[in-house]
Amino acid sequence: QVQLVESGGGLVQAGTSLRLSCAASGLTFSNYRMAWFRQAPGKEREFVAAIRRSGSSTYYADSVKGRFAISRDNAKNTVYLQMNSLKPEDTAVYYCAAGVDLPGRDPTLKSGYTYWGQGTQVTVSS
Repeated sequence: QVQLVESGGGLVQAGTSLRLSCAASGLTFSNYRMAWFRQAPGKEREFVAAIRRSGSSTYYADSVKGRFAISRDNAKNTVYLQMNSLKPEDTAVYYCAAGVDLPGRDPTLKSGYTYWGQGTQVTVSS
């Protein structure tokens, strides 16, 4: 049974940092592209960042580029999202996702991911 468990969310002030973690089990982690998505109240779930299975390539939404960094540790079956210079508009539930890493697949699309975590709340106060 595949499980993705996010942690590290919380309530922080604008301008500060948080690091989210997602621990995966039940799958061959190094075969999967990993991503973070987020969903704010009343909005659709949106792409935040993704990383190829080897960690060789990363992708970011324009809204977080330069502030967020995705990384992974294949030995620990864990993917991270370092979030710096947080803004109130970053407030959302953040979800970890895993998809088989196939060439040519758009890493920003929700349809490319098979497994999803339950999410962790990030709230940024102004």
